Amino acid sequence: MYQIIGDLHIHSIVSGHAFSTVREIALVAQQKNLQFIGLAEHGPSMPGGPSPIYFEARGHFPKKIDNIEVFFGAEIDILDENSTLDLDSQSLKKIDYGIISFHPQVYRGEILSDYTSILIKALENPYINIIAHLGNPRYPVDYPLIVKKAIDYNKVIEINNSSFHISRKGSLENCKMIAQEIKKQGGYIIVTSDAHYCDEVGDYQLSLDLLESINFPKEYIINASPTMFQSFLNSFLKIRGRER
Repeated sequence: MYQIIGDLHIHSIVSGHAFSTVREIALVAQQKNLQFIGLAEHGPSMPGGPSPIYFEARGHFPKKIDNIEVFFGAEIDILDENSTLDLDSQSLKKIDYGIISFHPQVYRGEILSDYTSILIKALENPYINIIAHLGNPRYPVDYPLIVKKAIDYNKVIEINNSSFHISRKGSLENCKMIAQEIKKQGGYIIVTSDAHYCDEVGDYQLSLDLLESINFPKEYIINASPTMFQSFLNSFLKIRGRER
């Protein structure tokens, strides 16, 4: 029912806890007939993650490897109750897109924080484009309200395949509720692998099974259509004063 044309949530060895190079990742993407990949390395607060200078070096980053387009993103962590991010505006402006997330290795706030308010404040940042693994039960939020704010702020909500078989146990039913809410309100999602090894690139069958189970409209999936993906990519870059 769905054909996903590219994967924007991938980690290379740069993230410190992943196991493949950018070229190895691109090779697998080519073998799986993807059109593009996006490297969304963690920020400097993640143990083993890259220093800020990595995000200053985008001029050396390839835009294409063989016939695969390659995008330069980041997975940015929320650090505390003030919605502090672990990349500054200068770095956020240089990447192609920003993915926002919570991780227990990084978040320094109270365990029982008001994650809904914290996330909404982070979404006010124009350089944040995608909300990662929103269904993680460790960080409960008001799903209808977050979906509404995502629509208001032109953000995309991720359905993350690794949440269903590798990490973030208990995410499946939450993600189903999120997808149903997006279907109801009319927002947009992106389907990703969150690959940490090259063979995981383009692996999102569990996510697709979930979407098919609720008859989720493919026109709400930004990486199921070249035209829609290009439109969203252009909006991500326009905010940064750039073109591809």
